[in-house]
Amino acid sequence: MQVFFYFVPAEEYELNLRCVALLYFLIMTQQQKLNWKRFPLNFISQITRMKKVFKRIAYTLLFIFIFFNIMCAFQAYHFTRFYDNVTKQNPQQMGFLDKTNAILFGVPMPKSKVVDSLHIPHSSETITTQDNFKLASWYAPHTTKDSIKPKGTIIMFHGHGSSRSGIITEAESFYNLGWNIFMIDFRAHCESSGNECTVGVNEAKDVEAAYKYVQAKGEKDIVLYGISMGAATISKAMSDDSSLQPQKIILEMPFGTMLGAAEGLIRTMHLPDEPLGVELTFWGGLETGNWSFNNNPEEYVKKIHCPVLLQWGEEDIRVTQKETDHIYANLGTTQKTLVKYPDRGHESLCKNAHEKWMNSVTKFLN
Repeated sequence: MQVFFYFVPAEEYELNLRCVALLYFLIMTQQQKLNWKRFPLNFISQITRMKKVFKRIAYTLLFIFIFFNIMCAFQAYHFTRFYDNVTKQNPQQMGFLDKTNAILFGVPMPKSKVVDSLHIPHSSETITTQDNFKLASWYAPHTTKDSIKPKGTIIMFHGHGSSRSGIITEAESFYNLGWNIFMIDFRAHCESSGNECTVGVNEAKDVEAAYKYVQAKGEKDIVLYGISMGAATISKAMSDDSSLQPQKIILEMPFGTMLGAAEGLIRTMHLPDEPLGVELTFWGGLETGNWSFNNNPEEYVKKIHCPVLLQWGEEDIRVTQKETDHIYANLGTTQKTLVKYPDRGHESLCKNAHEKWMNSVTKFLN
């Protein structure tokens, strides 16, 4: 928006003031039968009254602005925190005051629970990140008993608020294709330590720890798989640590920017993207000690140079086609494939479009 300042000559300005004063005098004299001698007093009184009105409006707007920011700060805080001893509340069982409080100030979010329904041989292990977070994990290698020579190891990363239990179907599918599986819970999720989630920024250290743990087992053929925040976090890790050299990468529904991720979350609540998106991004970053506006996977992927399979559902309201196209265009490799799923949203593509998903990953991994 361009703003133009127009400076009125002094003579014209004085003439305008006289015209306004005369017009005001004529109106007041005609409608209220005022004595012309009281004109200056009435004019000043009107100006004083208008100042009070404008002051009240200004105070009201200031109150709304402050309250809106407080509300967004609380919501952002709960969006980036998960706790062990918190029970998830059912909105249908909440009273009016509880619902109002939840809408305005959010509620503490519990860590998701692990459901070990992984129907392949596996063991539970714990790894430690460079900043001393303990990450719960499952390791499912092929053994000599199943007569399958493993093709390598796929390291798997879940989405925001989820856990390794949420990607069991994908894990079993990869395992049946002949791959060893290693899957973790991100920090602040499920059985891993910590409560604060930075939506990919610090979680990149979790990706590095998982990669180096598998590498230390002597594995050379490593594939990284991530869904949603897990995919975005892989891109951050690849940008931060050049020693990560996976054979291939599978990214499903990564957000393009942290602002885009916040806007996507808001769309799921059927609320307007802005100004809530900017507010949540600002306060979320401030409360976690990061400038979240710089958390941009669409920029991180420029440092990915190995083959990449990027997958996205066309009905996804959290991650837009524009974000997906930017990520695909910015990938730092020519060996890349974009697969779109009609009628699928921000969900497990493996569960909900299994045949197409199997065809896509099988072709990519072979």
